[in-house]
Amino acid sequence: MSIRHGLLALLERGPRYGSQLRTEFESRTGSTWPLNVGQVYTTLSRLERDGMVAQGGRDEAGHELYTITDAGLTELRTWFEKPVDRTSPARDELAIKLAMAVGAPYVDIRDVIQSQRRHTVKAMQDYTRLKAQALVAVESGGARERDDVAWLLVLEQLIFQTEAEARWLDHCEARLIRLSALAPTAAPAAAPTAAPTASPTASPAAATAPAGAVAATDPTDPTTGTPGAR
Repeated sequence: MSIRHGLLALLERGPRYGSQLRTEFESRTGSTWPLNVGQVYTTLSRLERDGMVAQGGRDEAGHELYTITDAGLTELRTWFEKPVDRTSPARDELAIKLAMAVGAPYVDIRDVIQSQRRHTVKAMQDYTRLKAQALVAVESGGARERDDVAWLLVLEQLIFQTEAEARWLDHCEARLIRLSALAPTAAPAAAPTAAPTASPTASPAAATAPAGAVAATDPTDPTTGTPGAR
């Protein structure tokens, strides 16, 4: 969120003081991104340092007013014309949390996903209810119609964002299930088999001969000590 450019956009409509800028900023965004007066005046000081705003006297109540300069108008128009950079996305706490939960001891990532899904769905329902109220305000018209339209657009962005988050959480859960099914299982080790041992007096040929073949090829009759028949 660019507080800097948001304040410049409000100052384009005319001189404003700090508390007034905070009120109008929150009204335009439905307090989705609340500001405190300290943030506002800190940002105004930096804008003044950069030559984008200037102090323009005081109002009847004695509030110090700020006005946008030509440099500020140029900066604001460039901001409106230039697409928001997505090549360096802002850090997302949920994405970081799930990334760190993978393989973390004593953490069931499925519980993390299910808990977040419940919260995300609840937020989506709340945003949808607020959208219905904003639509009524826009259709009825009124002095604050511009702020109501702005708030409606912000709400719809939040609804799309939570819908996408819910789908992503479903995808994460399905992905983990598939990967778990593909994980290799350890095969049972085969029992070692003892290699056959030859008799100390057996010849090398006998040690490798099939069973029953030794007697048939022994050249000596064991009962007479004479050569056996071949």
